[in-house]
Amino acid sequence: MAWLLFAALIWVGVHVGIAGPALRGAIVARLGEGGFRLGFSLLSVLAIVLLVQAWRGAETAPLWFAPGWLRWVLALLMLPAFILFVASVAKRNPTALGGERQLGAEPTGIQRVTRHPMLWSFALWALAHILGNGDSASLVFFGAFLVTALAGMPSIDAKLAKRAPEAWARLAAGTSILPFGAIAAGRNRLVLSEIGWVPPVLGVLAWAALLHFHRALFGVPVLIPG
Repeated sequence: MAWLLFAALIWVGVHVGIAGPALRGAIVARLGEGGFRLGFSLLSVLAIVLLVQAWRGAETAPLWFAPGWLRWVLALLMLPAFILFVASVAKRNPTALGGERQLGAEPTGIQRVTRHPMLWSFALWALAHILGNGDSASLVFFGAFLVTALAGMPSIDAKLAKRAPEAWARLAAGTSILPFGAIAAGRNRLVLSEIGWVPPVLGVLAWAALLHFHRALFGVPVLIPG
């Protein structure tokens, strides 16, 4: 478990510390944007390999047991996670890697719902697996991804605000971190036609496929009979 905790801290440190606005700026000043992205990508790959290997070899203990009704809720929670993920890659987002050129554009599609659709998909995925597994190793492993996703949202916002204050102010005025937050506040509106049919259709198909093949891929079923 100590090795898993160490690996989790490395993963969080790489994504929250090194990618944070202060340290990132200092590294970019020395290596350039391309150098930073290359180094960050390599560190991310090494960190996730280390984290996965540590999780597989970690001793674990049960902390709680998810009842049948909760497993159904968590399975349904994964559906918006898939849809958000597909929507995040179906159209370039200003908060995604390489999407900075879209920063000054009018927020459309999934950006009206949240400006961080990919990170929310990871957060929902991690939360569902923490609650569903209920053991100490899963809490640390998936918790590392949950912390990274949630902390990454304000961190990305801070970097964009520093890089392009005026464009960022326009984006922030019409969007929100919290899904549907800007819509509920009357600062935006939901336009389903802008999201299109691809994210919901592919999201549902991927979700259904994972429910069916989860046991074959990962050794455990999503829903345990009885």
